[in-house]
Amino acid sequence: MPHVNISKTHPEAYKAMLALSQAVHAASAGAELEPRLIELVKIRASQLNGCAFCLRMHTRDAIKAGETADRLAVLAAWWESQYFTDAERAALQLAEDVTLQSDSGRLPDRGIDPAAFLDEAQISAIVWLVVEINAWNRIAVASHYPVAP
Repeated sequence: MPHVNISKTHPEAYKAMLALSQAVHAASAGAELEPRLIELVKIRASQLNGCAFCLRMHTRDAIKAGETADRLAVLAAWWESQYFTDAERAALQLAEDVTLQSDSGRLPDRGIDPAAFLDEAQISAIVWLVVEINAWNRIAVASHYPVAP
């Protein structure tokens, strides 16, 4: 893929993404999602999408929100640990479901029913978070956003 920074080439589309981000942030606040949960969802989707730029950004944001190194270390295998609450596990399942929905048509069944732990507004806000971060991941990866020490 050519190295074209699509954010700069079409700034109006980029501004529309920023507006989407503001709306998603408002929906997340309205659904009373905790900042740490929001960052976990963004990090997990970014792990799946291989977006180093977003991983670095949202890991830093998670740490600022009080996230621990231990939880971040096991996030890629969250279902194998006891670090996450039922609501967090449900949110991470949603993140994987939405991010990977077109990979094979079959997703791993982790035995989690998000509706058992999250209300309708929370599920909707989480899905919007995943839609948003998936879009940002694709923008950053396609534009080859730099990620240097």
